[in-house]
Amino acid sequence: MASASEKDELDPALRKLMGILIVGIIAVLLDTTIVNVAINTLRQDLNVSVATIQWVNTGYLLALGMVIPLTAWTVARFGAKRMWLFSLALFLVASVLSGAAWNVSSLIGFRVLQGIGGGLMFPILQTLLLQAAGAQRVGRLMAVVGMPAVVVPILGPVVGGLIISNTDWRWIFFINIPICLIGLVLAWRGLPESSRQNKAGLDITGLVLLSPALAGMLYGLSQVGAEGGFVHTSVIAPLAVGLVLLAVFIRHALRSDEPVVDVRLFRIRSFTGSGVLLFISGLSLYGVMMMLPLYYQQVGGHSALQTGLLLVPQGVGSLLTRGPAGRLTDKLGPRPVVLVGMALTALGMAAYTQAAHSPNYVILSASLVILGAGLGAATVSVMTAAFQGLQPAQIPHASSATRILQQVGGSFGTAVLAVILQWQLSGHAQDAAGRAAAFGNTFWWVLGFAAVSVAPAMLLPHRSRRPEPQSAVPAQASSEPMSS
Repeated sequence: MASASEKDELDPALRKLMGILIVGIIAVLLDTTIVNVAINTLRQDLNVSVATIQWVNTGYLLALGMVIPLTAWTVARFGAKRMWLFSLALFLVASVLSGAAWNVSSLIGFRVLQGIGGGLMFPILQTLLLQAAGAQRVGRLMAVVGMPAVVVPILGPVVGGLIISNTDWRWIFFINIPICLIGLVLAWRGLPESSRQNKAGLDITGLVLLSPALAGMLYGLSQVGAEGGFVHTSVIAPLAVGLVLLAVFIRHALRSDEPVVDVRLFRIRSFTGSGVLLFISGLSLYGVMMMLPLYYQQVGGHSALQTGLLLVPQGVGSLLTRGPAGRLTDKLGPRPVVLVGMALTALGMAAYTQAAHSPNYVILSASLVILGAGLGAATVSVMTAAFQGLQPAQIPHASSATRILQQVGGSFGTAVLAVILQWQLSGHAQDAAGRAAAFGNTFWWVLGFAAVSVAPAMLLPHRSRRPEPQSAVPAQASSEPMSS
């Protein structure tokens, strides 16, 4: 009989699967942060305006969001392994083409191809791993798989700074080539063949409604920073169209037997709580990722490379807690771990609210470790809660839904904090002290958003849940009571 410690361990086959998929996803994670660092260089070398060069990121973001709803159907129709290989190969080809781009139009087009490949990969990764893992190991699984998502975006600016400082901008795309090739070889040889549903039908109506809905919302939110607020036609019009299409899609999905994304998952209490938290996390997790580099560059006057190095403690903090958070989530349930994680996040952010008054970089670095620890623990537990109690057939839909919530929530959080920061900057003197005070006040808003997260966190289970028996809970319409 296996001991308790042996049961806690992830088996070698699952660890192998995790390693193969992590290698593939690293290129996608690395690409985003490196390109962000290189935007100004791209603008200068291609001799275009800021408004034009922003489409290098906006086109990627829109393509990534629009393709997510297709994931569940493609996995069912063609199999997860085939779709993973296709997505990674597409990302590789698009990276080569982006590096060979001859003008800004070609670069934007090839970045859209990258977005299609990257948008498919994230939900497929979750689907493959969650279907392979036991129900009681989801927390540990999320802890390990999520590490690159924390570490790579922090190290990305360092890599990007080194590339831009020492070589041609084309290498920000060519660096993906060896990573993708290794990922393809490993996946071809090591990924297990997955089952396919040859009769899986594509919900064309749902896709026609949901993909443009996501594009409209993401585009509108991406224009908030450029326009300096939400009250502009270029923001309101696409947001309004996106929200209307989303409402029509939800009505359609509730009546459809095979919707492109099954919104009936939100009948499950823990999934609803996780979904709300994933969206709100855009105001803390993604907002912090936007705010901290700006703080160090605009207030501290540091270069992109120096800023990347100063942010490393946040990654260290995340690495310290993700493993223990995964194990504790599996044993105690997501709710207590999320609440502790949010408390640590607030504690780590507190020092930045006082950053206007002679910032001490030792204290700020220590605070970053605490901040990273809190965000890492909370993220693992929230993602675990989203998949606890689900049947295997529900996992592809849950993977798509959680990815959509993260994508839109991240864009929303970044847009809101960009407006708040701009508002604060306009109300202070345009010197170093004024900018520092503006950032300090904006960090108070981040603390407030973290406090709001307590309410949906109470919807999460306070103990680990096993999936209901398949015979008792239909795959398309399972739910649990909304009471405690």
